Amino acid sequence: MEDKMLFELSYEVCNKIGGIYRVIESKTPEIIKRFGRSYYAIGPYVPNKAAIWFRELPFPDKSKWVYDEMKEKGIIIHYGKWLVKGNPNAFLVDYSRFMKQKDKIKAKLWEDYKIDSLTADIWFDDPIVWATASGMLLEKLISVFDSKKMIAHFHEWLSGAALLYLKKKELGISTVFTTHATVMGRILAESGEDLYKEVNEGLMRNESMPDEKAKKYNAQAKHLTEKACAHNADVFTTVSEITAREAKYILGKSPDVITPNGLEISTFPSVEELINKHREYREKIRDFLRGYFNPYYPIDVEKGLIFFISGRYEFRNKGIDVFIDALGKLNQKLREMDAEKNVFAFLFIPAAVKSMDIEVLSNLSFFEDMKEMVVEELPYIKRRILDALVKGKMPKTDNLFDVTFLRSIKQDYRAFRKEGKAPLSTHILENEKNDPILNACRKNGLDNGPEDKVKVVFYPIYVSKADGMLGMDYNEVIIGSHLGVFPSYYEPWGYTPLETAAQNALAVTTDLAGFGAFVKKISDQSKKPGIIVLKRDKKTYNEVVNELYETMLWFYFLERDERLQKKAEARQLAEKCDWSILIKNYLDAYQMAVEKKK
Repeated sequence: MEDKMLFELSYEVCNKIGGIYRVIESKTPEIIKRFGRSYYAIGPYVPNKAAIWFRELPFPDKSKWVYDEMKEKGIIIHYGKWLVKGNPNAFLVDYSRFMKQKDKIKAKLWEDYKIDSLTADIWFDDPIVWATASGMLLEKLISVFDSKKMIAHFHEWLSGAALLYLKKKELGISTVFTTHATVMGRILAESGEDLYKEVNEGLMRNESMPDEKAKKYNAQAKHLTEKACAHNADVFTTVSEITAREAKYILGKSPDVITPNGLEISTFPSVEELINKHREYREKIRDFLRGYFNPYYPIDVEKGLIFFISGRYEFRNKGIDVFIDALGKLNQKLREMDAEKNVFAFLFIPAAVKSMDIEVLSNLSFFEDMKEMVVEELPYIKRRILDALVKGKMPKTDNLFDVTFLRSIKQDYRAFRKEGKAPLSTHILENEKNDPILNACRKNGLDNGPEDKVKVVFYPIYVSKADGMLGMDYNEVIIGSHLGVFPSYYEPWGYTPLETAAQNALAVTTDLAGFGAFVKKISDQSKKPGIIVLKRDKKTYNEVVNELYETMLWFYFLERDERLQKKAEARQLAEKCDWSILIKNYLDAYQMAVEKKK
């Protein structure tokens, strides 16, 4: 590929929205090893995001005319560097003035590819206009670089109009299209339909999903764009075998190459570093739990285990329902056994919130005040102990504490104490009565009572050091926790369990997640390795809940040395997903696209 140029188009270049940003950003160093300065990322120009992730540079002299001609059409091209590892070249396309052409663009898509976008909204219009403008940019760049040297890689339907523009013009650029999750697959899964049964039965009959089905969900514009791209790209790829079957049924096209998602494992701390960081971050989480629960009743957090789930608020797709129901069974069992340890289960699921819970904020504030007073008093306590010892006396409790300190700490403690139960959520939600997570917790008897062995903390905001609650970033939370649980129903790949394992924590995924199916192939699941793959394919909901419950109960009773062994296994499995290994699949796709143009 030394003489080739790669242009990678995504609506998430310099514009972090979801998982695709993570895919492209993390594999960039390996791509640059192969393409060097001949690699260009193309994304939308979003001023507030560009201010963070983009360093603008003067437009190259030999292609300055491209900038001028695009500007005449109402499209402003920004050239510079994407500020991620490797600092790749980037073109950001400002299409705001070009939006007035949207109706003509949509009419052309209907005329050329029968893409029905009559009822589409701005969530379709914006990407289509941006992508068309990006296709026009690539058309101009042919005069600079030569189409025979150019490979263009398009991610998701959002960049699809660029591919379709180039195809209609027959410009000779080698094209690759990747769908990370089909539009209709995600919709059908979350709507409650039995997606996998429909896919399996459809493929057995050698049938494809009727396009009319997309109209039921007003998703025909996105679906038809995605389908046209899969059929018109030189090479079509998906991220997992599961998504490949889905694409074959929903899009009527089997992928040419499977391109699993990886991580750059070398960017993560070493195992030795992670062991030390685990202790540090675990203590931060424990301090939060002390401030969260102890105002209502005494609770020992020292021996407690920290579980978590994270991701978009897709209650069914992400397996949030399974997680809560399994926690309910675990709580009931541990109460029956009068078990010693508590399980603290965090749900890091962003939701619509009104505000922080003032009582929670107050409790955490009082705890921090008491902690600070104790820290400040410790040198004086140490001195009093030493004074007593050198005088030949045993220190007495009554003489260790200063009267002013005791008075202040008692005042804070009185304000710290509350009646009732600890809240389920750190924040006041917009729709408390109808929130699926809160309702599922209550249904399962998970209400944070003093007798409960499983304590729940619904954390409905993005975790950050400035969030006013935990005061940690997401990676620190992963490292400080014991088990990440991701029992997804619909997950084309699934970065969260991979990221969890890479940071030396145990992870649970499922065989309906692309990553879970990948791990199942490379591990002996009968030995419960550090990444555990639950069976969801062809299993009833209750069977999945029971398996997760049994897995969490098994983990609860692991000895510390056994947990450390499982952590090491998790990291070893994660290392098999390093981009240095998985990048080969993308290179194969590019080579195949080039061969098809010969």
